[in-house]
Amino acid sequence: MHIPGLLRLVLLSAALWLGFASPLQAQSAPRVRVDTTLGSFVMELDRQRSPLTVASFLEYVKAGHYTDTIFHRVIGNFVVQGGGYDLKNVEKPTRPGTPNESGNGMSNRRGTVGLARTGEPHSGTAQFYVNLGENAALDPQPSRWGYTVFGKVVEGMTVVDAIGAVATGSTGPFERDAPLQPVVIKRVELLQ
Repeated sequence: MHIPGLLRLVLLSAALWLGFASPLQAQSAPRVRVDTTLGSFVMELDRQRSPLTVASFLEYVKAGHYTDTIFHRVIGNFVVQGGGYDLKNVEKPTRPGTPNESGNGMSNRRGTVGLARTGEPHSGTAQFYVNLGENAALDPQPSRWGYTVFGKVVEGMTVVDAIGAVATGSTGPFERDAPLQPVVIKRVELLQ
């Protein structure tokens, strides 16, 4: 079959454009809006530097995991942490942990979003935190894993600061640092 020169050029251009456009679109930074009882904030996720963590977080978002969860750990000038417990302070079921990507060059600076975990470096699942201060101590060191930063707050940091300023103490299963009046994550919605 013979394809005329101009048509061949158009088809080749379209194929090249599609080939380059798809990876560029796939690499765009997704944004999510976190609606809470104290207001909303928007996080931009860095899938280039933390592809596994962002993919896992977005799966939880799409599944509605964060709807009616709470910020259960609030430490002024340090972090607000949530997304793992429901309104009755019961831990929600999760998938297996995400491989630790803390060596991605991103630092736990004010306004960045990280994946919470236990002492086991690859145990992070659905819980996330927002840094209220400069927390370089959470970054990886030559002798230990750090905590994966996978995004940043791009709108509504005043809401995050308001969450960080609530009264805390012992409530439910939490011995300390839990909001005395629940701060509820009403939903997390993918914007793009």
